[in-house]
Amino acid sequence: MSSPKGPDESKRIPTKKQVVAGFVVYRKTSDGIKFLLLYRRGNYWNFPKGHFEPGERSIDTALRELEEETGIKKNELRIMPNFRAYERFYFKIGAQGIYDTVILFLAETHKAEIIIRPREHSGYGWFLYHDAMNVIGKKYVDTKKVLKQANDFLRPRRRPPQVPHRQERQKAVREEKK
Repeated sequence: MSSPKGPDESKRIPTKKQVVAGFVVYRKTSDGIKFLLLYRRGNYWNFPKGHFEPGERSIDTALRELEEETGIKKNELRIMPNFRAYERFYFKIGAQGIYDTVILFLAETHKAEIIIRPREHSGYGWFLYHDAMNVIGKKYVDTKKVLKQANDFLRPRRRPPQVPHRQERQKAVREEKK
């Protein structure tokens, strides 16, 4: 007996899975940390990212795409170790479905002026965290999740309370007893 088909089974379109890589780029300003978002035709903002070339590692793809899309070179970055985030989304181009997995790294730059390629983007902006969340909008949940991860990663970490050395604890106990 074969399994029943779901109601949308006959309407499915061919779907291609692809992996791309990019960066969440930020810079420190007197107003606070600002994140770089690129405006793509189709009315949405996102991070600089792109497709792998044969033999590339994800970090190499991310660096190449960042330079191609923004003009920011590797030597103008400080890549944050221990940060990697993933963004997943689905979209259609004609009759082709695309399921994207985006690997994102985090990097700081001091470069404020960006050179965009009109073929891929029609604008860019540097946004404070809350402004960036608003600009991204409600539809791009994973993009907002990644931005939150980056913002949380960059926040100053609270130091755990210092535990006094054994001798200091013993001295404090003696002082209390007096």
